[in-house]
Amino acid sequence: MKGSDSPTNAGDVTTSTPESASSLAKMLNILQLFSEKEPVWSTADIIQTLETSRSTGYRYIKTLHDAGLLNSARNGYYTLGPGIIEMDLQIRLTDPLLLASQGVLENLVEKIGHSSLLCTAYHDSVLCIGEARAPESPANRFSRGQRRPLFQGAVSKVILAYLPHHRLKAIYPRQHKEIENAGLGKNWSEFRAALGEIKKAGYAVTKGEFNPGVYSVAAPILTDQRTSLGSVGVAWDEKERRDVDVQQAVLAVQQAAMTISERLAENQPTVESTALSSSTANASL
Repeated sequence: MKGSDSPTNAGDVTTSTPESASSLAKMLNILQLFSEKEPVWSTADIIQTLETSRSTGYRYIKTLHDAGLLNSARNGYYTLGPGIIEMDLQIRLTDPLLLASQGVLENLVEKIGHSSLLCTAYHDSVLCIGEARAPESPANRFSRGQRRPLFQGAVSKVILAYLPHHRLKAIYPRQHKEIENAGLGKNWSEFRAALGEIKKAGYAVTKGEFNPGVYSVAAPILTDQRTSLGSVGVAWDEKERRDVDVQQAVLAVQQAAMTISERLAENQPTVESTALSSSTANASL
C-alpha cells in the first residue's frame, strides 16, 4: 500500500513513532475480533468497534486485505484471510517446539492411552499448539489453537511455575485476583510458595478444574536455564477410565517433556532465536 502511512524501507520501520506503533497495534487488533461465534465482520462494525475514523478504518482493512490476512466474503464483509493458513503451514513445518515433539506425543498416547497436548504461554494464557488424539477422544477436548487461563489446569500451572522471576513479578499485580481464585495464594509469598511446590515435584496434577472428574497431568518443557518453553499434558475422565495409574501417567509425561527439552537443547541456536522473538512478542506476560 503506497502513501505516507506505510513504510517504504527498513529505515522507516526503525524510526517509527509511538503514534505509528499504536496505530499498527490497533490495526492488528482487527484480527482479534474474529471468532467461532463471530466469523464475519462488516466494515461498519469493524470501524465502530475500533472507535476510529472511517478513512483510517478503511485503510486498516485494505492493508490487512492486501496482506492476505483478511478475505472479502461479500461486499463490505470480511473473514480471516488465506494468508493465515499459509502462515500456519510455515509454523507446522518450522516451529522448534513442534519439530521437537514429533513422535513424542504419539508415543505418549500409546503408553497411557490418553490424548496428549503440547502447550506454550501466550500473553496471559496458555495456547495448545500440538496434539495427538487417543481413540474415541471427546470432540470438545482442549485442542490446537485454543487458549486456557494461565492459572487453571495442569498444562498451565506447570508453565507458570517455571516462568522467570521477573515475568512472575509482572503478572502478579496485574492478575492477583485470578491467582487467588485459582487457589494459588492470597499474596505474593503464598503465590511463590505454591509455584515452588510444583517446581519441587517437577509436574502438576489437577482434577475437575475445567470439567468435573477430569484429571490432568503435565510436565514442563525447559530451557537450559530451567525456565519453561511450554508443557506436555494428558487428561482423562475418572468415570470413563478408573484403571489409570496416576503415577505411571506422571512418569510418562515427564519423560515426554524431557525428550522434547533435550531435542530443543540439541538445536540451541534456533531455540535461543525463537525464545528471543517469543519474549518480545509476549512482553505483556
